[in-house]
Amino acid sequence: MPEAAPIAAAFRALEAALPEGRLTRAASELTEYGKDWTRVYEPAPSGVVFPRSTAEVQTVLRVASAHGLPVVPSGGRTGLAGGAVAKDGELVLSLERMNRIHPVDPVGATVRVEAGAITEAVHHAAEAHGLTWPVDFASKGSSQVGGNLATNAGGVKVIRYGLTRQWALGLTVVTAEGEVLELGGALEKDNTGPDLRQLFIGSEGTLGVITEAVLKLAPLPGRQDVFLFAVEHLAGVLDVFRAARRGPFTLSAFEMFTDRCLARVARHRGLRSPLETEATHYVLVEVEAPDQDALDAWMMELVEEELVLDGTRAASSEQAAHLWSLREGISESLSGTGLPHKNDIALPIAGLPAFCGELEALMAARYPDFELCLFGHIGDGNLHVNVMKPEDMEKGAFLERTHEADAALMELVQRHHGSVSAEHGIGLLKREWLSYSRSPEELTLFRALKATLDPKGILNPGKVF
Repeated sequence: MPEAAPIAAAFRALEAALPEGRLTRAASELTEYGKDWTRVYEPAPSGVVFPRSTAEVQTVLRVASAHGLPVVPSGGRTGLAGGAVAKDGELVLSLERMNRIHPVDPVGATVRVEAGAITEAVHHAAEAHGLTWPVDFASKGSSQVGGNLATNAGGVKVIRYGLTRQWALGLTVVTAEGEVLELGGALEKDNTGPDLRQLFIGSEGTLGVITEAVLKLAPLPGRQDVFLFAVEHLAGVLDVFRAARRGPFTLSAFEMFTDRCLARVARHRGLRSPLETEATHYVLVEVEAPDQDALDAWMMELVEEELVLDGTRAASSEQAAHLWSLREGISESLSGTGLPHKNDIALPIAGLPAFCGELEALMAARYPDFELCLFGHIGDGNLHVNVMKPEDMEKGAFLERTHEADAALMELVQRHHGSVSAEHGIGLLKREWLSYSRSPEELTLFRALKATLDPKGILNPGKVF
């Protein structure tokens, strides 16, 4: 934690350099802006600053660098790895007031936005021109573009469109010492050496602060058909995925959740499956199909070949929204009905049944009192592993035991050639496990980059590295 005297001097300098109303040290604001969705650490920042331009971010970082004041960049705070947590007297740099969305360029299919622009607001701006920014997830109504880029967010459409890094043409970045970098602009092609944008995308605010971006847009998809299937066992889920890969359509999303997840959604939100048959696993599939007759035939083929126990196809946008709510309401429902310990991992798709079989056996043998809730973007190998705290167990004891369980889980991920973080980043919660997915040589290069771009170590200290 920084010493009191340098903090006081830094805050006096910030108050003198910034317009009035940009800085707060109110207790309620410190608590709110010092945390993210993890709820593991107690927030304890020394202040929160709300710049309204890249120039003001530059001023903040120059002052922070001069006084050695650590800074935690903050967006919508929807992360699940502790990447936006300020627990040690840091200054929170909130980008939420930098939320301008410039006019869409329909010819170039781009839009320039500030880092605080809400993901869903960007969607709405693009839709007016028949375009979309195809980065989509349950938290799109509160997540911000800067955070999406800083964590290289994934979501439900990765199987079709890829990760966030593929949808940013240009970035404006402010370095730890207050230098402004304009990277890429609105160019689709720029073959002039290493792509510096990619250093900052996915770096979780440890190398620089993204303040603006030129986003690449895609044509709005045509009619989207949504299916929900009941399937027995994870191997059956992959059988449906193989059939979907061969289907007469473009596959937009392929999501899975277990009966335990569905039960939590029913408890918390009162939502029910429209299927008459109960199963251990459920699959939500979204497709774009020009030939509706061929789509009907594909669904009937799944039933005839007994790849699914039951299934339904949404007949309206309202029904489609209901099916999606069963999947997108899971995270909220797990938190609303208990305390979940979350892990976000990635495995080779073909290896998921073997991995999950070992995971279930591990949990049953060592932690029989833990309820395991699995869901994820199975189409890209991303599995969300949630362990629910037993009601009669103290939080401290639960966190201690889940840390022990994490060690076994990460060893299992490593043996199956997976990643310890598929889309939520490393933050505070995954630092201990980073070496399970990255080699010593890679980690040495990571630290060298950090030392070059943030020599005083003030940007998001303690995160990732």
